[in-house]
Amino acid sequence: MGKLPVYLVLLAVLTACTTNPPTNTAAPTPITRAALFRYPYFTDQPTGIAVSRNGRIFVSFPRWQSSPRYSVVEVFADGAMRPFPDETWNSWGATEAAHPEAHFICVQSVVVDDADFLWVVDAASPAFKGVVPGGAKLVRFNLKDGTTERVIPFDKKILPREGYLNDLRVDTEKNIAYVTESGTGAIIVIDLNSGRTRRALADHPSTKAEAGYVPVIDGKELRDERGNVPQIHVDGIALDRQSQYLYYHALTAKTLYRIHTRYLNDFNIPEADLAANVEKVAETGGVDGMEMDGSGNVLFTALEENAVKIYHPRGGITTIVKDEHLHWPDSISISPERYLYFTDSQINLTARFNHGTDRHVAPYSFYKIWLAPF
Repeated sequence: MGKLPVYLVLLAVLTACTTNPPTNTAAPTPITRAALFRYPYFTDQPTGIAVSRNGRIFVSFPRWQSSPRYSVVEVFADGAMRPFPDETWNSWGATEAAHPEAHFICVQSVVVDDADFLWVVDAASPAFKGVVPGGAKLVRFNLKDGTTERVIPFDKKILPREGYLNDLRVDTEKNIAYVTESGTGAIIVIDLNSGRTRRALADHPSTKAEAGYVPVIDGKELRDERGNVPQIHVDGIALDRQSQYLYYHALTAKTLYRIHTRYLNDFNIPEADLAANVEKVAETGGVDGMEMDGSGNVLFTALEENAVKIYHPRGGITTIVKDEHLHWPDSISISPERYLYFTDSQINLTARFNHGTDRHVAPYSFYKIWLAPF
């Protein structure tokens, strides 16, 4: 990718607090490589990232290898960060176990919707060992004052113990939420008006890991300590700006799919009819995070290529950024100024995929790059 003019890569001025960053042991100065900015702020492993209308940045940290200091933080321009919305939500232990609905347990992702509310997806499955009863939930926060506006729990019928909530998109006009469930493979649809919830496409191959597919990252096959390829089902998700199509992709797979939302939103449509309307979009290779831009392009993190790429609606895939310093680019968020933000979770370098040895490169980071018009 060619070097962009300097004026296109100037950092946006963000409002920041002066509190010391509780999880920041690195220098808070961004590292730049051409148009790519690196923010090496974290000692804990990040997954989700979300940017609000006025440029506020939120990052989430799952409880996988160890317990993060905080599950959700707001990150400021000077590298400082604070738990969001407060310490109480970010506390989890024996004292909080009696109220799993009121504390973050294992947060997978954060999303800011079109109405500028922050949604937190709590998979509540620490180290993937099973959903804590009463803990799996979506939480909506008002960014104006940090108040908790809604908590949506999931019972065993919607989320089995071996399930894992992953990513979320919200249609703010129709008041429908879509959540990928990557543990067993399904799309969870929530009617936010009535509270009705369904598991969709739970038996369809489009939501499942693809047999025989083995991700190869930095020349190494992704296999666990037993030599098995992880079977991570539907993960990445994107909703077009007209809320007509939901795009989705299993992580251990190479195929991008979509379905018209009118089928997902109709709770009376049988599963067989729902499955008949699934469309295969493209062959992409391994994908984690996804997002849709205003021009109908699907942006996605290409974990095998240390890259972020883009699928164009008229066909064709191009690369936005590719860098050897990236190790499993994860979630994506696009700011109003057309900056692309993404986390770098280094999942392939964790102990699970390296015979028990954690090989991650400290510190963990998120990145930012300006998106040129397409």
